[in-house]
Amino acid sequence: MASLSQKFTMRTGVFLLLLAVFTCGLAQVEDDDAPEELQVETLVKPETCSMLSRIGDTLQIHYTGKLMDGKVIDTSLSRDPLVVELGKRTVIAGLEQSLVGVCEGQKIKATIPSHLAYGKKGYPPTIPGNAALEFEVEVISLSQQTQWQRMVNDVLPLVCLALVPTLLGLVGLYLYKKASAQKASKKKAKDKKSKKK
Repeated sequence: MASLSQKFTMRTGVFLLLLAVFTCGLAQVEDDDAPEELQVETLVKPETCSMLSRIGDTLQIHYTGKLMDGKVIDTSLSRDPLVVELGKRTVIAGLEQSLVGVCEGQKIKATIPSHLAYGKKGYPPTIPGNAALEFEVEVISLSQQTQWQRMVNDVLPLVCLALVPTLLGLVGLYLYKKASAQKASKKKAKDKKSKKK
């Protein structure tokens, strides 16, 4: 009886192991279809392209986002163009990266892996977890940063970053001096009392 129980348990274990291997193999096959890197394809490029977009520039775009099976998840074609300031993370990372280096009037198709889109969690109920996305984008307008804007956006955060520790140091120094002055005045008061006695 014990031998029959061991055979049954062993057969069940082997079956479960084979089932797990098969399931992992299917999951691996499904993952192989999904892109691992951002892929950008130019659909239409204007004949003249005097300026390319850079981080800090502002773009107005029309887009259509789809799942890899072709199901449309969002589009701006029935609305005003979407305003995107590159570097401000107002859109998913993959879409923002695909918009660097484009011209006004250019149309692109970006295939975005899930880690540059909505990741493992997705965006329920529209976008499932680990979903790669495909965006067709038309750049309606491109406004480059002025030198002043570039300086404010690049230098001001660094100045602020340096000011915080400086201000904290000054506050600490003030509190230290104030505490030292109070100790000295208390000590003098004690000395005067002891001399009077």
